[in-house]
Amino acid sequence: MKKGTTLLLKIAVFLIGTPILALCIYGLLLLVGNPVNSNYVHILYPIIIGLYVTVIPFYYALYHAFNLLIYIDKNEAFSELSVKALTKIKYCAFTISTVYVVIFPFIYTLAEKDDATGVILIGMVIIFTSIVIAFFAAVLQRLFIEAIDIKSENDLTV
Repeated sequence: MKKGTTLLLKIAVFLIGTPILALCIYGLLLLVGNPVNSNYVHILYPIIIGLYVTVIPFYYALYHAFNLLIYIDKNEAFSELSVKALTKIKYCAFTISTVYVVIFPFIYTLAEKDDATGVILIGMVIIFTSIVIAFFAAVLQRLFIEAIDIKSENDLTV
């Protein structure tokens, strides 16, 4: 495969990670320091801690997605390295979903107090999106394993 065929996807991975980093640095710190939210501090802090905890597996998954694109550029898409990267992406997605399920009662309480049902919808979208990503990574992992098996059988036959 030509070098740079995955360039657009690599740029997309970078562009996905940049706003999340900016939100972690500026947005959430401004939310905590806002004196108007002093009534909701006992609800906001677990949510903010959960958001910061989910950033770790998010960037870990982005790192492995970037590595997967590098493997594709090197014609090593169907290798054990790709399967391991997909496994780690799958576990990261399940971790993000689990953390959001844990902080969802706090999100629900905040939405009930502030009468903002959109917050509940956003929390549910993140949970189900990460579950879909985890299952998609699991399906790709299974396909890659089968392709590796077929490739090894063909190599032995020739």
